[in-house]
Amino acid sequence: MRTRQRDAKFITVSGDLIAHSSSCRYATLLPGSTQSDYQAFVLKTLDFVIGELRASFSGVAVYVALGNNDTGCGDYRLDAGSDFLVRAGRIVAAGLPLSQQQPALKDFAKGGYFSLTMEAPMHDTRLIVVNDLFLSPKYTTCAGGPDPAAAITEMTWLQEQLAQARRLGQRAWIMGHIPPGVDLYSTAAKMKDICGNGAPEMFLSSDKLADLLIEYADVIRLGIFAHTHMDEMRLLEAQGGAPHASLEHSVAIKVVPSISPVNGNNPSFTAARVNPLSAALQDYEVVAASNQTGIDTTWSREYDYAQTYHEAQFSPSTVKELIAEFESDRGAKATASEEYIRNYYVGDRSPELKPFWSQYVCALGNHTAKSFAPAYAPLASKDVARPEFAPVENLNEATLLPQGSLARMD
Repeated sequence: MRTRQRDAKFITVSGDLIAHSSSCRYATLLPGSTQSDYQAFVLKTLDFVIGELRASFSGVAVYVALGNNDTGCGDYRLDAGSDFLVRAGRIVAAGLPLSQQQPALKDFAKGGYFSLTMEAPMHDTRLIVVNDLFLSPKYTTCAGGPDPAAAITEMTWLQEQLAQARRLGQRAWIMGHIPPGVDLYSTAAKMKDICGNGAPEMFLSSDKLADLLIEYADVIRLGIFAHTHMDEMRLLEAQGGAPHASLEHSVAIKVVPSISPVNGNNPSFTAARVNPLSAALQDYEVVAASNQTGIDTTWSREYDYAQTYHEAQFSPSTVKELIAEFESDRGAKATASEEYIRNYYVGDRSPELKPFWSQYVCALGNHTAKSFAPAYAPLASKDVARPEFAPVENLNEATLLPQGSLARMD
């Protein structure tokens, strides 16, 4: 990453930093270990991974969100207000400006989320990092029980942060791990009968996060998420309104592809060019490894967003325009559709997505079960019951690096 982008101004890591099935692997290799031993191992790993980024980009802010593997007691398991969050928060906050460390630590200790004003060259832009593990239908406490209060507390906090940003005239970026919206792979894999009024599988257990982002779309300039390991874009927009009103209440979501090749994808990271005054994402490129082993690996550009899609920036209007183009191209014959399918799975395994293109596109702009069903039903057929593209329950260890010197950041 440093070779490709020496003058990066900041780095975002949208989870995970801990490998898949780490708790199982750890217990197998160290059968006499305790839960506290594993927690110490996770904390040391978080410290190592974040430390490597900070050492490689000296003096550059590294902003980190937790993923569902980034816990001290196993995948999707976490206790709000735990000692683990206190200690993980110290690692995450260590590289932040001193004036922002204590507020970040206070919120992180509650639930692994925090908010701060991004450093220069970003101008008056608030980064709000959410821990949407609490919103996952798979979430449990470390003891295996439910804790609905954790999600309620976090969403109350998020609304306060967004309302404050609006009052202060700030722009905001939202970063988390699990994107809001329809989990199409699980929907198809479980053979949900959407045409027969069956409900699709959702990444999150409620629409609360998406609803808040739409409500404060006038403040939010970008959403960054991960989790699927794939390179994706999505749009959150108000449902049922006039077209112009819909765009005014829309948020563009960038789902960044993964460094981990666990789903068969080649490792990659994303370098972006940002306008520091408007906080707009002007362009980005995905840089991919030539193989999955790390042996004699070379890194090269997979694609460039602006060149590929001929758009001036990544925004609600441009993402909506692209989704409309995809929707009108059910056979995936147009160049834009072919490019998206090719780049979705870094390393190009496009045959795994192309047969289900129409169904996949339905999920890009329909983030609720209510809006997804009528869009999906006309396209459904008996031969799309079990798509073979990568399982989205697997996680993402991707990094977004805004690129360029200040002069090149428009």
